[in-house]
Amino acid sequence: MYHRYIAAKEASSAQRTRVLIIDAAADLLAASASGDFSTREVCDAAGVAAPTLYHHFGDKDGLLREVAADRFSRYLTRKQALEATGDPVEDFLRGWDMHVEFGVTNPALYTIMYGRPMDGRTGPADHAHAVLVTKMRDLERAGRLRIPAETAADMVASAAVGVTLHLIRTRAAADDHLSAIVRDAVTAAVISPPAVPGAPPVTPQLVRAAARLEAEMPHGPVGTLRASETTLLREWLAQLSALSSAAGGDPP
Repeated sequence: MYHRYIAAKEASSAQRTRVLIIDAAADLLAASASGDFSTREVCDAAGVAAPTLYHHFGDKDGLLREVAADRFSRYLTRKQALEATGDPVEDFLRGWDMHVEFGVTNPALYTIMYGRPMDGRTGPADHAHAVLVTKMRDLERAGRLRIPAETAADMVASAAVGVTLHLIRTRAAADDHLSAIVRDAVTAAVISPPAVPGAPPVTPQLVRAAARLEAEMPHGPVGTLRASETTLLREWLAQLSALSSAAGGDPP
């Protein structure tokens, strides 16, 4: 019993030391104009010796990963605690804006998470991506996704991270118009509009016309359409054409 008590006490003390070091490093990182600090500064701020820091984190990169993981985990906890609006698209847009705001508000941390070549992504970044995939699957089940959920999540993540790093590099605000432009473009590319109640039905003639046009579409670029527009056109035609087989054969 006594040995277990001592072991638990030592473990608790070690955890407190880790937290002290992580908090000290996070404060230094936030206060640094260059987004950098020395391990000596961390040790002085945390009141520990250098061997203690290296014992817990291995090296400076290990400490940086832990700092980023801790602060990003806190952000994810706050984000997931928000009550859903009931509209998966609105929740998606809100999630995008929160992601960009976190990055621009915490540029050094965000750059560690997404802008530096390190030994793989941190756990929180992996978790954030898994949450994004889940949201895309929700949209997929609701019939609102144009492309597979995993592909949509990769596309959204690439755009969000790219925009955030660009805003950080240019010292722009989180609500910069560029974020909204890219967000809305990505939304239009991966999420389809809801069905309109009372909208005219898709007629057999329209299905046949879509099938004929789909068959005529070349494999490469089409006229003056951008690549993204051509891709969307093919997807729309394929969806309309598929209504024929879904109905059990060619329309009369």
